[in-house]
Amino acid sequence: MSITLVAVVLALVLGHVAPALVASFRQYGWYTAWLHWLGESGGDAWRGRYGIALALAPIVLLVALLQWMLDGPVYGLVGLLFDIAVLVYAWGPRDLDVDVEAIIDAHDAPTRRAAIARLGLTGETAALDGPALVEAVFANALQRWFGVLFWFLLLGPVGAILYRLAARSASAPDLPEQNSRGARALKTALDWPVAQLMTLAMALVGNFDTVFSTWREAGGARFRPDTGFLAQVARASVRGELAEEAEEYAEEGMVQAMRELPELRDAMSLVWRILLLWLAVLAVFVIGGWVS
Repeated sequence: MSITLVAVVLALVLGHVAPALVASFRQYGWYTAWLHWLGESGGDAWRGRYGIALALAPIVLLVALLQWMLDGPVYGLVGLLFDIAVLVYAWGPRDLDVDVEAIIDAHDAPTRRAAIARLGLTGETAALDGPALVEAVFANALQRWFGVLFWFLLLGPVGAILYRLAARSASAPDLPEQNSRGARALKTALDWPVAQLMTLAMALVGNFDTVFSTWREAGGARFRPDTGFLAQVARASVRGELAEEAEEYAEEGMVQAMRELPELRDAMSLVWRILLLWLAVLAVFVIGGWVS
């Protein structure tokens, strides 16, 4: 777990200090070429619902072998460096907070639309749709940060690379129909426990009653592979926090300064608080391990 803390901090710091270097490191053209080759020679097995396993299994097994082999040499230092490298590679591939800041700092409509498109939103009304921006921030937080972090914590480098490649497979445009459905189902299955833990953390760092009631109404309490509840909980939580902030200003007799894109700012603030809570819990486990 101490490795996870170090690796996450490095991933965040490097994304801000050396974004060009990190961007050049996080290249997945080799995986796209691998999918293309399988599409040409994979046959009926590739076109089936579980065909994506043909793409993922060799890579995951290779990473598992390296993880096992590098764990011992030089008192585990080589393994530590490998773990950090894999997590930094799987993180992102773009830093969410940088993309959100680019939206907030954009001073004209075309620049803002281009920045919003990096979150997966397109269209003329996207820049004015606060709830859609909140959903996009949390969907990207799940895929860029928390999904990788959770599976790295659970399985090590194998989990991080599995999640990242599964996410890329789920959005790959050229997969056969059944294969693509299987890839999306795998991605949803990997996302579900992460979304549940993000919701729990949101309840702890935000309004617990609002989060809990929305989570139940959105079907989060049902054991099924669906993460739609996260978007609804995020919207309700942000809406509640903005309402509470406005009420506090009114009670103090102050006029609230109108910020641009308040939902976007509050959503990113909430994501940061969730990440800090996750890291704080990890730190407690690390300290507990040292003490014992």
